[in-house]
Amino acid sequence: QVQLVESGGGLVQTGGSLRLSCAASGRTVSSYAMGWFRQAPGKRREFIAAINWDGSSTYYADSVKGRFTISRDNAKNTVFLQMNSLKPEDTAVYNCAAKPLYSGSYYSQAYYDYWGQGTQVTVSS
Repeated sequence: QVQLVESGGGLVQTGGSLRLSCAASGRTVSSYAMGWFRQAPGKRREFIAAINWDGSSTYYADSVKGRFTISRDNAKNTVFLQMNSLKPEDTAVYNCAAKPLYSGSYYSQAYYDYWGQGTQVTVSS
């Protein structure tokens, strides 16, 4: 079992930055690939970014590539999402999730076993 708790969300103006954190407890986070997803009101949850177990490989949705950076600190059992150049369309609830290392695509939420409760990000225009 892995428990995930996100933090760092909030209200920011267009062009601003936020850094989300996802703290894991239970099994060590290095046993999992980690991902970030988001869901805006009235929309389906979508993949944002993922990182493999040691941080050597990262994956991004086209909509955030070049603006968002995912990283992890396995010693602190924490995953981060640095979000720069934020836009109003980035407004959503952001969730982190943990995926067993060899369970399938990083891009599909179906392969993630554990989820945090989410943190709200609101970007004002």
